[in-house]
Amino acid sequence: MQRNTRIWLAALAALGVTAVAGQQPAIAKETTAQVAQPVRIGTFSGAYLAGRIAESDDDLDNAIAYHKQALAFDPDNQSLQQSLMLSLIARGKFEESLPYAQKLKTVAEVERVSRLALAVESMRKKDYRAAQDWLQLALESDLDRLIVNIMAGWAKFGEGNAAAGIDHLEKLQGPDWYSIFTIYHRALIADAAGIRDKAEKLYAAALDDVGGGTAAPDTYLRSAEAYAGFLYRNNRKADALAVLDRADAFAANRLPLAVLREKINKGEKVAPLVSTPVDGSSETLLNLGTALNRGGGEPFVRLYLQLALALKPQNDTALMHLAEVSEQQENSQDAIDLYRRVPADSPFKRLADMQLGLNLADLDKKDEAITHLKKLLADQPDDMRAYLALGGVYSSKEDFRSAATLYDEAVAKLKAPQRADWNVFYQRGIAYERLKEWDKAEPSFKKALELFPDQPQVMNYLGYSWVDMNRNLEEGLGLIRKAVDLRPSDGYIVDSLGWAYYRLGRFDEAVTELERAVSLKPDDAVLNDHLGDAYWRAGRKLEATFQWNHARDLKPEPDVLATVQKKITEGMPPLEPKAAAGGVAPQPAPPAPKPEAKSPDTKSETPAPVDPAAAAPVNATPAVAPATPAAAPAAPAPTPPPSDTAAAKATPAAYVVRPGQSLWSIAAERLGSGDRYIEIINLNPHLRNPGRLLPGTELVLPGS
Repeated sequence: MQRNTRIWLAALAALGVTAVAGQQPAIAKETTAQVAQPVRIGTFSGAYLAGRIAESDDDLDNAIAYHKQALAFDPDNQSLQQSLMLSLIARGKFEESLPYAQKLKTVAEVERVSRLALAVESMRKKDYRAAQDWLQLALESDLDRLIVNIMAGWAKFGEGNAAAGIDHLEKLQGPDWYSIFTIYHRALIADAAGIRDKAEKLYAAALDDVGGGTAAPDTYLRSAEAYAGFLYRNNRKADALAVLDRADAFAANRLPLAVLREKINKGEKVAPLVSTPVDGSSETLLNLGTALNRGGGEPFVRLYLQLALALKPQNDTALMHLAEVSEQQENSQDAIDLYRRVPADSPFKRLADMQLGLNLADLDKKDEAITHLKKLLADQPDDMRAYLALGGVYSSKEDFRSAATLYDEAVAKLKAPQRADWNVFYQRGIAYERLKEWDKAEPSFKKALELFPDQPQVMNYLGYSWVDMNRNLEEGLGLIRKAVDLRPSDGYIVDSLGWAYYRLGRFDEAVTELERAVSLKPDDAVLNDHLGDAYWRAGRKLEATFQWNHARDLKPEPDVLATVQKKITEGMPPLEPKAAAGGVAPQPAPPAPKPEAKSPDTKSETPAPVDPAAAAPVNATPAVAPATPAAAPAAPAPTPPPSDTAAAKATPAAYVVRPGQSLWSIAAERLGSGDRYIEIINLNPHLRNPGRLLPGTELVLPGS
C-alpha cells in the first residue's frame, strides 16, 4: 500500500525493455555534487571508524577522505589501502586508485580488483602483453575466471592474433552460464577482425542461446544488437530485421534495438558496437556488471561499470546503469551527474534527460524539474514517457489537478491506445482518485486493465480502492489476491491485501498477510504500523506496542509518526459497531497510503549466473538476490517477547554484526527465520535504530 509517485523510466526502458511502456579528464568527470567537508580527526582509530561508518552508509566521498586520514597514521595498513582503492574505483577516481592497486597487486584476497585495475590501465595504454600478465590471478572464482579470460582474449586480438583470442575463449571451461558471454565475445572478436563466416556462426549461436539470455538478458540483447548491425553492414537488411524481431520477442521495445531498426529502415550508417580491444574489454566489464545488477550487488556493480568507463568514458549503457544504481541508493545528485554525461548522439539521451528531471524532483527542486520536463515534452509532444515523467513530478508535489489535466492531454493524443499505453490511464486514474473524483478515476483503471489484463499494480490499486470504499468487495478482494499471486514477493501489494482484510474487520487474516508484508519489507515504517494495528485488533496488544515502536524508530513521515506515537501512548479506541452493509467499521486509523503507484519494474527477475558471494570484494554485499518463489508462504507470527518464549530461558549468545547485515538477515542466518528479529531487538535494548545496523555492533542473540 505504499505510494511512490516516481516513474522509474531508466529501470524499465534504458536497460532492457520499453521506457515506461506502457542506471576527470579522460576517465570520468568528477561529480558536481556539493560534498560536506569531512571532520579532521586526530587519531588513527577515530579516522578508521569514521571511514568504516561512511563506507557502510555508502558515503564514498567521506569514506575516501577518512581512509586517507587513517592511512596518514598507518601508511602500510593493507586493509585500509584495500578499502581506499575500492572506494576510489567505485567513485570513478580510477587514476587515483592505481598507486594502491600497485601496492596490493600480490595480496591474494584483493588481487581480483587490484590486478584487474592494472590490466585495465595496460589495455588503455595498448600494452596488451602487460595486460595479459596482470590478468593472471592466484585466487579466482568462476566470475573472476570469466572476466580475466575474456579480457585476455581481447588482449591477444590486440597483439594482432584474433584467432588466438577466439581459440582462447573457445577452450575456456566453466559453468553453463559462461556460454552466452564467451560465444558473444568470440563473435565480437571475429567481427572486429573481419572473419565474417565465423562471426556470423557465433552471433547466430548466441541468438539461439535463449537459456543463457534468460540468465543475462542485457548481454543477450546486446549480442542481438551486434548481430543485426553485422548483417546490415554486410548488405543483409531483411536478415538484420529478422534478428531484431527475435530480440523483440525476447524483450519487446528495447530502446537501442528500436533505434537500430529505425536506422536500418532509413538506410543510415550503423557502426559496430565493438571494434577495438579496448572497447571489447569495456564491453566485458559492462556485460558482467549488468548481469549482477539485480539488487544487493550495487558495490560490485559499480566497480565493474566504473572500470568499463575507465576504458570507454562515453559508454552510454554503463553510464545509464551507474545512474540507476545511484537512484537505487537514493543518491540523486550522482545520478544527475551521470545522466548529464550521456552523449548527445546516444539513443539513451532523451531518456537520460527525463530521468534527470525526476532526480531534480527527488532533490526537492520540483519547479526546476517541471521546467526541464516541460521543455522535453514541447520538443516531442507525442512522447508518452514525457507525460509520465512530468505527471510524476506533479504528483510528488501533490498537485493532482495538474497531473490529471496533463494525463487528459496525453490520452487525447492516443487515437488508438495500445497495450504499451496502459500506464498513462493508470496514472490518470491515480490522479483523479487523489482528487476524490472516482467517477473519472474508475474508468481509467478499467481502461488500463483492458489494455493490459492482469497488470498487478492496476489490479492492486483498483481492488483496494473498492474495498476502501466498501463497494464491489468480493471483486475488489479478488483483484488484490490475483495481484498477490502474480507478485508474491512485492511487500506493498501483500500489504494491500492485509490492509483490505483489516478494513473489513477480518483481523486474523489481516495479521497473516501483514506479517508476510513486513517479512518482505522489514524496513518500511508504514507496513510495520499496519501490522501493529492488526495485532491490537487481534488482541495481541504487547506485540502491537512493540510493532509501533519499531515503526516509530524507522522514521516515518510526520503525519504517520504522530499517529504512531499517539497509539504507543494511548493504544487504540474501541471498535465501532458493525456497519449495516456488513463488516466492521474500524476505528480511525492512520491514513493508509494508496497502493504503490510507480510503474512495475519489468526487468528480468532471473538471478545472474554468478557466484558473487565467492567473488565479491571485501565489504561487498551479495550481488544476486535469490530467485523469486512461485508463491511466498505466509510468514509465521513473530515470536512473542523473550519472557514468553523458551528462547529467553536459553543462554544468550554474543554476535558481531558483519557489513551489509540487517536484523532480518541475522535472524534468518542464526535463528532459522527472519521473523525472529523481534527476539533480537528485545534482547538488545541499546539499539537506537534497529533498522540500520553498523558493522562491528555487538548483539546478544537468543540461545539455541
